[in-house]
Formats: sequence, structure tokens, C-alpha cells
Amino acid sequence: MNLQSPRVIWTGRIVSGVLVVLLLVDAAMKLFEARPAVEGMAKLGYPASATVWIGLALLVSVVLYAIPSTAVLGAILLTGYLGGAVATHVRAGNPLLGYVLFPVYVGILLWGALYCRSERLRALIPLRRGS
Repeated sequence: MNLQSPRVIWTGRIVSGVLVVLLLVDAAMKLFEARPAVEGMAKLGYPASATVWIGLALLVSVVLYAIPSTAVLGAILLTGYLGGAVATHVRAGNPLLGYVLFPVYVGILLWGALYCRSERLRALIPLRRGS
């Protein structure tokens, strides 16, 4: 498979776009302290006062991910954010498949999409057949 083909690049852009929209909605719900976001945070053991700050951290990370020149930094920050989500769900005793692994799947999609759309990242981490 040619990772420099327009089809692969556009697939990365589309998957990145979908993730950006979904994460921006999540950030907005936290920033505006929507009831589902605040209640969800409370169920996970976070005080209501942390909701806006967590939403702000998510917003900054997503914006950095969406900008091509800062996308790798955004992906690194989002990986940390998603790692925190995994740790939170483990601590809360949530089910593995329904909750704990969901942020892992998002992280895989996030990095996979970035790999497809970023020539610099593909040059840094080349995938090769064989050894």
C-alpha cells in the first residue's frame, strides 16, 4: 500500500476531522458545564470545579491537533488526556470493554489518522515490509 497516495492522505484527514469534531463537542460540554458532563465527572470522582479546566485542556489539545504544523504536539497532549481517561475508568471500576478501552481506541485512531495525513511523521517513523 502506498502511504503517500491521495486516498490514504484523505482518509487520514477525514478520520482526523471526525475525531476533532467529537472531541470539540466533548470539550464544549465541559467548558459550558453541561449537565451530562458535570454529572459524568462527578460519577468519576471529579469535583464540578474541575470540569471547565479539563475541558480547557482538551480544547487546547484538539486545536493543536487540528493545525498541521502543531498536530504532533496536539497528538502527544491528547495521548496524555486519553491516558488520564483510562486511569480514571480503571480507578472507578468501570468495565474494560465499554469504558476503559474506549480512550485507547480513540488514541489509535488519532495517531493512525495523523500518520496517514502527515508526511513528516511517516518520515520519522517509516513502516517497512520485512525486517
